[in-house]
Amino acid sequence: MNLNYSETLFNEAKKYIPGGVNSPVRAFKSVGGTPVFMKSGNGSKLIDVDGNVYIDYIGSWGPHLFGHNPPFIKEALFTAIENGTSFGAPTEAEVKMAKLITELVPSMEMVRMVNSGTEATMSAVRVARGYTGKNKFIKFEGCYHGHADYFLIKAGSGALTFGVPTSPGVTTGNAADTLVADFNNIDSIKSLINENKNEIAAVIIEPIAGNMGTVRASYEFIRELRELCSAENILLIFDEVMTGFRVAKGGAQEILGITPDLSTFGKIIGGGLPVGAFGGKKEIMEFVSPLGPVYQAGTLSGNPLAMSAGYAMLNYIKENPSVYSELEAKSKFLEDGFNENLKSLNKKFAFNRVGSMGTLFFTENEVIDYNSAVSSDTKLYGKFFHEMLNRGIYLAPAQFEAFFVSLSHSEEDLSKTIKSQYESLKAIL
Repeated sequence: MNLNYSETLFNEAKKYIPGGVNSPVRAFKSVGGTPVFMKSGNGSKLIDVDGNVYIDYIGSWGPHLFGHNPPFIKEALFTAIENGTSFGAPTEAEVKMAKLITELVPSMEMVRMVNSGTEATMSAVRVARGYTGKNKFIKFEGCYHGHADYFLIKAGSGALTFGVPTSPGVTTGNAADTLVADFNNIDSIKSLINENKNEIAAVIIEPIAGNMGTVRASYEFIRELRELCSAENILLIFDEVMTGFRVAKGGAQEILGITPDLSTFGKIIGGGLPVGAFGGKKEIMEFVSPLGPVYQAGTLSGNPLAMSAGYAMLNYIKENPSVYSELEAKSKFLEDGFNENLKSLNKKFAFNRVGSMGTLFFTENEVIDYNSAVSSDTKLYGKFFHEMLNRGIYLAPAQFEAFFVSLSHSEEDLSKTIKSQYESLKAIL
């Protein structure tokens, strides 16, 4: 595979951009080699600057439910551009978008648009603190909620502890109010609540994690978590930046049958453009400025380009109820093929999938939390990644990420991917 121009661009980029990339995972440090610089995308395919064609399973990290560059999104954007790209003033598109989100996700009685998933999660925690009058919150080891200071915290010496910063620049003061629990372990939550009685404002969780690979909260765990939060007057925040409108029309909360107090969204609701949103119960959201005392603002929040693309995306989902059954069929076809390959090679690597997102872990342990996820052989994943890349399959350049199936993936695409997986595994095992 020729990556000459990608290599040239990467060397040039490193002179002006930290690490040559604008988001760390793109640097291929987890898998080695030269990052692939992309030129265009259409449907299920990406074409790089050297002319190589790939079947893409990143989909811009989730938002491309219909593949790259769907015509109805382009049409919405062309129309919006003709009227202007940004006003810094209210528009009808924002109202239509907010109304549609609240219609599709019953827990979202009110919603505030922002510009990224990080903005959404950061704002949701701030609102929870303002509403409850409490400062501490609980997150889970292995769940990623963006790069706000108080999210960049690890568990330290054990899960039942105050967090410690994972990045220089994050102060111990920020870490002091962040408590870290074990995913899918309700006892770790109970212990933290007992040790910090009446001090915890919120619990934030990816109900289906995507940033330690795809790991689903069990029904029993998430049900007990909801009951515990209600009993202790703690707000439950679902981070659905990745799963919202990806795993189901109503997101992970629809699949799990749990109603959070606040939710955060991103990815799909922008139709591929930068966007985020947070919302939930009306009485909580009325604490947000200008109605309430919790300040949050953004010049480009609700900008007409993102709103137009997002509305076109969500409206298409609303009017085409077969979207998720088609996605499930395609994703299950891929899962079945992958598992059959593993069986024929006498390997019991863990394969987790929920809807159209999934992860192949290079471990024979059942992956249910952070500790079981990191038992994966990341060096072996790196070899697998490059074998797949050489066969024209573009996967996440890191073990602890999800892949995404889109409606544009054809049976031919999926069959080629299954065949490539078998050949790649055979080459490295």
